[in-house]
Amino acid sequence: MDSASDYLQRMDQYRTFLIMEKGLSKKTIAAYSADLMKFGLFLEKKKATAVSDIDTGLILTYLIHQRDHGLTARSRARHLVSLRGFFKFLTNEKIIEKNPAKQIDNKPEGLRDAAMLELLYGAGLRVSELILLEMTGINLEAGFVRVFGKGSKERVVPVGRMALTAVQDYLDRSRPLLLKNRSSVYLFVTRRGSAMTRQSFWNLIGRYGRLAKLKKKVTPHSLRHSFATHLLEGGADLRAIQMMLGHADISTTQIYTHVAHRQLVEAHKKYHPRG
Repeated sequence: MDSASDYLQRMDQYRTFLIMEKGLSKKTIAAYSADLMKFGLFLEKKKATAVSDIDTGLILTYLIHQRDHGLTARSRARHLVSLRGFFKFLTNEKIIEKNPAKQIDNKPEGLRDAAMLELLYGAGLRVSELILLEMTGINLEAGFVRVFGKGSKERVVPVGRMALTAVQDYLDRSRPLLLKNRSSVYLFVTRRGSAMTRQSFWNLIGRYGRLAKLKKKVTPHSLRHSFATHLLEGGADLRAIQMMLGHADISTTQIYTHVAHRQLVEAHKKYHPRG
């Protein structure tokens, strides 16, 4: 049985369950079906072999794909609800062993974490700069953050659209729930209303790396490194990258140049017929 027919068969079983066991309205069932059908089309593109092969990482990739194609945070949350119900059914029916959607955070912390990761990569920040970033330090309209790096040196870094959208989602739908009528000068807060600790953020990024089943260990510095490397590969000026990273000496920034160059050499050796 190919992936499409397997997935569609499980969808039909789930629809029957919703009608016969749950007694849901036609409108609600149609909404769930539409969400699951979109996910099914995504699976076809990814060549997933069966529902048993769908893992947490694939679902996270799908939600990111939906966000990148303009789906609002509210709509993505609804999609996640639909997927959770579907995979819970498959788990209860012993069709799959574990619910891959169960661990995906749809709580206020989830939106906060997404915004923190997007901003860390999107602006190349250090962990200390991220967790201590104040509300007055980000300008969503102009698209930049103002941070204080080593030696309390101030710098202004432009922020990309995806990171800005993630932060706006967090501010609109998550931060008020975390604060519960309290106030805080910090942009990113915990349920205690305080800033997150460095250790907590390291644990957070490690957990998401494991959930996504990434082969390489992800650290806060690796995202900062990716920020610089991707700018270099895109043709950015080294001095500009130095300013954005907050390096006092350009020789520190040049380390990233050497890494990017080495990656290109390795790719050439591996893939070029005369490499």
